[in-house]
Amino acid sequence: MEISRRRLLSAVSALSVTSATSATSVTSVLSAAGLMAVVPAGPASAAAGAEGRERLVANTVAVFAGTAESNARPETAAKLAAMERAARANLKAMDDAREGELFAGLVLGTDEANLNTAYRRLYEIALATRAPGLPADLYGSTTVQRRVLDGLARLHERYYGDQSKGYYGNWFHWEIGISQHISKTLVLLAEAVSAHRPDLVPTYVASMDAYLRNGTDGDVDLDSRFHTGANLADITTNRILQGALLGGPGEARIRKALTDQLTVFATIDPYRLQHGVTDGHYADGSFLQHSSVAYTGSYGKGLLTRVVQTLKIVDGTGFAHGEELVPTVYGWVRNGFAPLIFEGWMMEIVKGRAVSRPDSGYTDVATVVEAVVDLSSLASGATATALKSYVKHVRTTSRAPLDPARFVSPVSVVRYADILDDPAVPPADLNPAARSVAFNAMDRTVHRRPGYAFALARSSDRISKYEYMNGENLMPWFQGDGAYHLYLSGQDQSRAYGVDYYTTVSPYGLAGVTAPVEQRRTVPELYGKPYYDNPGHPLGFTSSSESQNKYVYFPRGTNRFSGGAVLGAYGAAGMVQSSDVAYRDRALLPDDFVVYRAATATKSWFLFDDEIVVLAADVGDTAGRAVTTTVDARTAAPDDRISLTGALRDGRPWTGPGTADLHWLRYANTTEGTAVGYVFLDTPKVRVTLDEVTRSRRVVRTANSDAPVTRSVLGVTVDGAAGAKPARLAYALVPGAGEARLRAHRHGPLKVLANSRRLQAVEHTGLGLTAANAFTEGRHEAGGLRVHGPASVLVQRGGHRDGTARGGTVRVAVSDPTMDRDTVTVLLRGRSLRRAAGDPQVRVDRVPGGTRIEVDTHHAYGRSFTVTLTD
Repeated sequence: MEISRRRLLSAVSALSVTSATSATSVTSVLSAAGLMAVVPAGPASAAAGAEGRERLVANTVAVFAGTAESNARPETAAKLAAMERAARANLKAMDDAREGELFAGLVLGTDEANLNTAYRRLYEIALATRAPGLPADLYGSTTVQRRVLDGLARLHERYYGDQSKGYYGNWFHWEIGISQHISKTLVLLAEAVSAHRPDLVPTYVASMDAYLRNGTDGDVDLDSRFHTGANLADITTNRILQGALLGGPGEARIRKALTDQLTVFATIDPYRLQHGVTDGHYADGSFLQHSSVAYTGSYGKGLLTRVVQTLKIVDGTGFAHGEELVPTVYGWVRNGFAPLIFEGWMMEIVKGRAVSRPDSGYTDVATVVEAVVDLSSLASGATATALKSYVKHVRTTSRAPLDPARFVSPVSVVRYADILDDPAVPPADLNPAARSVAFNAMDRTVHRRPGYAFALARSSDRISKYEYMNGENLMPWFQGDGAYHLYLSGQDQSRAYGVDYYTTVSPYGLAGVTAPVEQRRTVPELYGKPYYDNPGHPLGFTSSSESQNKYVYFPRGTNRFSGGAVLGAYGAAGMVQSSDVAYRDRALLPDDFVVYRAATATKSWFLFDDEIVVLAADVGDTAGRAVTTTVDARTAAPDDRISLTGALRDGRPWTGPGTADLHWLRYANTTEGTAVGYVFLDTPKVRVTLDEVTRSRRVVRTANSDAPVTRSVLGVTVDGAAGAKPARLAYALVPGAGEARLRAHRHGPLKVLANSRRLQAVEHTGLGLTAANAFTEGRHEAGGLRVHGPASVLVQRGGHRDGTARGGTVRVAVSDPTMDRDTVTVLLRGRSLRRAAGDPQVRVDRVPGGTRIEVDTHHAYGRSFTVTLTD
């Protein structure tokens, strides 16, 4: 269920004035919008308000502390033990605190992260006092609860209540993180608060409102760039809990917060932005946060978690009909998350700066699984079954055991166990076995087959090249320059990727990257702090300023062409590499602001069954620097058994490492039982290295442990000398290939039709597929295709082994990777064909010498349009 932002906001605008609107009229507005989630205030609901608030508090306690029933189950024992350990450790830290400390060793007053930690520890203690099944000296202990409340009072008095001293450091802690811990703690201890310190609720709510400084009058501001997406969901959930604590006057806060949160369910329409917000879910499954960062795997999972928690918290309260929103969230899981999860691992291309954190992709997916488990309990029928089957699928395919003790809710632990134990629920992926997905709204491409998944990160003047912030992801410079990850089935992905990939692989040698040979410095190395500080400059550089975002934290590229087409399970993607906006705007920036210039390259990726074909043209550097293009970079455990075999272009066998004129190369990890082949279709000499690399994870994130990690690192690289003319490359990645299959590529099925900065095209004779990316204006010809202007095109002629096209049929897919064109025209040479089926945006005409296809791409935002033709 896709909810347009325009329809949703029309409902929201009506809800925002419910005090002057009858319940009937508001219901009519919501119904007209196709969504009725927030129950309006009015005389009919007034009597139920107290019961609704009580139910909301009870739901919240159940979500975080569990119930007597859930906590009596053996499956929750590990979760309860973790709760108990955290509470006792925190209580001991309180016992050991010295004068001026609340917790031993936690210095407060200058570090907002430490203050956030203090509030989190109080929450963890409070949680243990409300969790049935814990020992009596914790569960229900009035003494412990009062100790928590006294701690809250002390923190407010000394470190939080003085508005003139607060709000230093990271805004997130003040507006979201600290408020989250306070709000949940007060809800957990609502009865104790009333009996022991009733002043805490109004006092803290007033202070939390005051710290909402990016809002308006202590409330959410939908026009603020800080109050979007996952951040907005966090803020509004906090305010829902606060409203429940405030009694009758708090109901308006609850309804307003729900109304504000409702906006995150809207599908972003980039041509009709509301409040200028680009953060959220797009029609193609993309998710953005921070305006231009592909972020499904970090902020996206945070948003998913928060909205599902909110649906559980308000369930049965009368404040909202959450069941109306379940189909929308299911769509996020099916189209946004599932393609990015491979055998229980979250792909790195959508994690922003979180790629530098030690938590693995398996840990990320555990968070998603908990949300899916809870969503299945709110769903019904086929949707509930599909969600439960997906939970089982993730569990059965993951190489790492999912630890439900790390779930937030004991109730979720029990639901998870029930799903796994239910024989009526078969494991089933939400992805088909073969799927190609163009997340063009966030410049990402995912191509999946039973034995592998290929994940590509692109960038453009719409989407950031990378994200750096707060000392995280220190060397990110090329992560959006066509970098890719090739995940192989059956392997432990934490040995191949994760933080140790970025730690041990050179940032200039990430798989797929063309980079100049130079040494760049991290932001802390350049400026002596985690950001560039120059508030006196006209651009106003401060830690969280818009200029900091634009030029330091997540700069966009300056190229327009980035996108691709999908035809069934096949895909094409292309990108023109560019420098970032800081290099473009260098004349506007301060003299001490350091900018870096990118190398040049025009690249295409053509995505078939057994091969991923990569073409690169105009590979070089206008400044005359040497450049390197990395065909692949793979890591393995240092004791894994690795072999490198290949054949030279003249057919002689070759064993690596070394530099050679290769026809093909095979990398095999016999310990993991995986292999990748590389067929060099038109490539200069290739340098193959296999090194043991030891580095500290702190090279990528200042907060990481300094303990060294060691990996065996493969590098397959093509070097370009300084001053050399721009080069072109053509090669294929062949996941899982044996030597016989690699040798067979000497005779097909791949044929390069064009490889220039204007046009790149290949033919796969075995599949009957022709794929092309045209990058420039004018007419482009290749393989029986004529393409007018920039476009991405796939053509499949019938009767081939994949079974997707039969007889005399021809299937065509077209997209506009510039997202600027109103129409794209393609001519298929040969016999004239007629339209059999297809998208209404596609027009077909018979013309002399072939068939003319005209596609309406106006405001399509990179979407692929398809048509089937017959004789």
